[in-house]
Amino acid sequence: MKNLIPTGLLAAMAASLPSQAAAQEAGSFDQRGNDIFAGSTGWFVSLIFMNLPGTNFPWIVLWLVVAASIFTIYFGFFQIIAFGHAISLVKGDYSDPDDAGEVSHFQALTTALSGTVGLGNFAGVAVAVGIGGPGATFWMILAGLLGMASKFTECTLGVKYRNEYADGSVSGGPMYYMTKGFKERGIPGGRVLAVVFAIFTIGGALGGGNMFQANQAHAQITQITGDFSGLITGVIFAAVVFAVIVGGIKSIASVTEKVVPFMGSRMFWRL
Repeated sequence: MKNLIPTGLLAAMAASLPSQAAAQEAGSFDQRGNDIFAGSTGWFVSLIFMNLPGTNFPWIVLWLVVAASIFTIYFGFFQIIAFGHAISLVKGDYSDPDDAGEVSHFQALTTALSGTVGLGNFAGVAVAVGIGGPGATFWMILAGLLGMASKFTECTLGVKYRNEYADGSVSGGPMYYMTKGFKERGIPGGRVLAVVFAIFTIGGALGGGNMFQANQAHAQITQITGDFSGLITGVIFAAVVFAVIVGGIKSIASVTEKVVPFMGSRMFWRL
């Protein structure tokens, strides 16, 4: 009996060695990926979030808040007074089947929300409260209200300067309205800014567009299943996302109009 105890312990330890080795290998793989991206993008992140001289206030925050404040004042606090009109638009009260476009107003809304709810509203809020305390929620609410003006301005310009094709499809965004809008007003540099924006969008799609979400999902899954390589989670998520986006904006909108309301209801009940 005495000999069985050490033998049992040795057997258990031997059985655990492969799983420990796999966990260490997974951790080293993930760490190598983190090191590569930290070394190549760390300088740019530091530049974007650099504090104003003599303060602890990032200049990018000041830039965004000032721009949003200007838009809010210029449009007469429309994000408050025109809220009812926004609801009517989403409901389809102003829809015309002969209008150009590939998705409905509601689908356009859910597609936009699918790219914002989560990264900023869940993870970002948690980080902000953890760093700045409960008082950070006030400034986030204020910045969010002002940011509605920035979003409205961007979307309006995107629609105004979009391309409409003979088959009914459309394409638009900052790349188009910077090129066309600057040229329309005789301001140089629009095409250069459009190219820079497109390049940064690709970088954002690689980082904040999917890596952060996949990383957070993997962290939650490993708490239940135990540690394993993040590459597995990434491949599965990539396959699911590919299956959605390969069909273009119509496929994306068809999925988001079903998923986003569920996301919103879950967020409401958590509150």
